[in-house]
Amino acid sequence: MQIELDTSKTIEQNAACYFEKAKKAKRKIEGVKKALIMFEKEKKELLSKKEQALKEYEQKEEERKKEKRTKKWYEKFRWFISSEGFLCIGGRDATTNEIIVKKHMLKEDIVFHTEAPGSPFFVIKTSGKEVGEITLKETAIATAVYSKAWKMGLGSTRVYWIKPEQVRKELGLPKGSFMIHGKRNYSEPVLEIAVGINETGIAMGGPITAIKKNCANYIVLVQGKEKKSDIAKKIRKEIGGEIDDIFSCLPAGEFEIQK
Repeated sequence: MQIELDTSKTIEQNAACYFEKAKKAKRKIEGVKKALIMFEKEKKELLSKKEQALKEYEQKEEERKKEKRTKKWYEKFRWFISSEGFLCIGGRDATTNEIIVKKHMLKEDIVFHTEAPGSPFFVIKTSGKEVGEITLKETAIATAVYSKAWKMGLGSTRVYWIKPEQVRKELGLPKGSFMIHGKRNYSEPVLEIAVGINETGIAMGGPITAIKKNCANYIVLVQGKEKKSDIAKKIRKEIGGEIDDIFSCLPAGEFEIQK
């Protein structure tokens, strides 16, 4: 390092001049250090705010996902949309069987039940339109699947359909039970079920043909050894959807995913 001296000044004056320069340099260095400390502090605060904002955003997104959507009136029952576009609803238990028959069955509808006890009443909501064979077949399958037949491990069971005026509540019958009068139209469908996610993002369960028609992503199930709760988680992992909705699509019994 070279030191330049002012020859017009004494050594003491030169020394004093350099001493002042040194003090100024020291003050600048201290100022830079303080600025760096302030910068680091502000940087940490900004990063902290960013992390907090991200955390809050993620929490809000999680809360939004958890918010319960407004369910359709028929989602309290078993339900599916047939390949021909008809809404088909069925009871989950004695209470909902009673509600369907007494409150939601209209004279133009078609009613299904299994020959054996322990079955939902399924109703095709026709809206006065002619129902095709495919919807009749699909509703018969759904009635069979959601009866006790699936849990019992049966491959098929006898199902019949009738008109609403043939269904009567008579004295002494327990809740959810009705007397059937007149001719019955029988079929013996094979038990089959699929669960899919429809275009509105809702899980729908029912006959394979109906689910294929209405859902881009779906899983076909067969009788097996996996519990309802376990298979619902697997379905969710495969096709998405809400676990509670998927669970509600499944009949009582055990399952396997068809390979």
